[in-house]
Amino acid sequence: MTNKQTVAAIAATVDQLQPEFAVMSDAIWDYAELSFSERHSAQTQISMLEKHGFRIEREIADIETAFIGESGHGKPVIAFLGEFDALAGLSQRAGIAVEQPEKPGGTGHGCGHNLLGTGSMLAAVALAKHLADNKLSGTIRYYGCPGEEGGSGKTFMARAGAFDDVDTALTWHPAPFNGVRSTNNLAVLEIYYRFKGVAAHASNGAHLGRSALDALELMNVGVNFLREHMPQDCRVHYAITDAGGKAANVVQSRTEALYLVRAPELPVALDLAARVDRIAKGAAMMTDTEVEIVFDRAATNLLPNITLESAIHANMVDLGPVPFDDRDVAFAQEIQNTLTPEAIKSSVRLYQIKKDVFLNGKVDGSSPLHLGLRDFEGESHFRAGSTDVGDVSWVTPTAQCWAPAWAIGTAPHTWQVVAQGKSPAAHKAFAHAAKSLASTGLDLILNPDLLAQAKAEWLEKTEGRPYQCPIPAHIGPKIGHP
Repeated sequence: MTNKQTVAAIAATVDQLQPEFAVMSDAIWDYAELSFSERHSAQTQISMLEKHGFRIEREIADIETAFIGESGHGKPVIAFLGEFDALAGLSQRAGIAVEQPEKPGGTGHGCGHNLLGTGSMLAAVALAKHLADNKLSGTIRYYGCPGEEGGSGKTFMARAGAFDDVDTALTWHPAPFNGVRSTNNLAVLEIYYRFKGVAAHASNGAHLGRSALDALELMNVGVNFLREHMPQDCRVHYAITDAGGKAANVVQSRTEALYLVRAPELPVALDLAARVDRIAKGAAMMTDTEVEIVFDRAATNLLPNITLESAIHANMVDLGPVPFDDRDVAFAQEIQNTLTPEAIKSSVRLYQIKKDVFLNGKVDGSSPLHLGLRDFEGESHFRAGSTDVGDVSWVTPTAQCWAPAWAIGTAPHTWQVVAQGKSPAAHKAFAHAAKSLASTGLDLILNPDLLAQAKAEWLEKTEGRPYQCPIPAHIGPKIGHP
């Protein structure tokens, strides 16, 4: 087969399977379950895999909602990474361009993980079917990865060795654009700082108290001074999760803050976190209080693989743009009307979205959907976000693409993402991603030199260093993360 013939064959299989996978995606959107509590979502995915003949291994890394579906046999082992967790406080009705929660204060798929998991699984199923029909060897796996949002599910799975025999891992993410954009995501550490003081009457007995709130405020001030003296591509941010109560006439005896420390490489993040720890201890000394430092979770920086990304891009070129229609564009325009001009311009600039693309054969310079394919530069960009895909990338060569499930200008973790999560355009986007990933997986099976090149690049970037899990062995996943 030529490459275009390969892509066409895979695409036909995806198109045949897409309707039933769209039903699954919508069901997971309805469940909207939080990190490590995605019981209905995980079982729905497992049932789909079993229907298509995949062997199932459950409770990976002792996580109830983590699983692996496997089909085929022999080498290479190609992994497709899927997610299905939602976000707290983002309940929103689907298919309308007005902020209107289905359940006030409820959950919602504000990062499109109902689509992400569905598209990755569709890629795995389509590729497995192609191998079986053509009597080709190779093991296809779908990894059901829970808790990406604030949970680092893949980090725990990597720590347990779940990816150790994988030859390469592929995934995707919903976005406002179509294409491959190589990124250097940051390592992230999440740490709670809990101060304990002594309560007292704030007026006639303040000298008897030791203020945990004073300690927390001094820590925050100290970290603000630290920002001048840390590398410019690092990030430190926080939330006060317990201010000690609402009574002003009480010396607060307890406070808590959650800090996130990010850096381009894990060792730098660990060093920076140690400096934050010392500031916290200093604040406790100054206020005669105690501080408990509780490591919560972490994810390693992402290692992009240009070889794999170039292969995905080549298949996306052969596929052409996502086949949106006028109704898709019309709904995207309604969504875009709720966004600021600054957000739209920022999206175009950040993702380098070209506007000179075609819809129904006509040039459309102002479409609210990305109707084309962005150029792939063949080099990586700095991205200040973090993802637990980074941990997988240190175990095996890993790459991802993006597909336009959202109107241009849509930001993740917003009601607009949730509103678009069941749209026909979103369904087309996950199918497009599935075609891109499955075709690339087949390329890696049919062309051992491509896989060898990807592994050689990965070895060069890791410099032979083994994977270092950033989460200590005694720490497990926390159910119900926001």
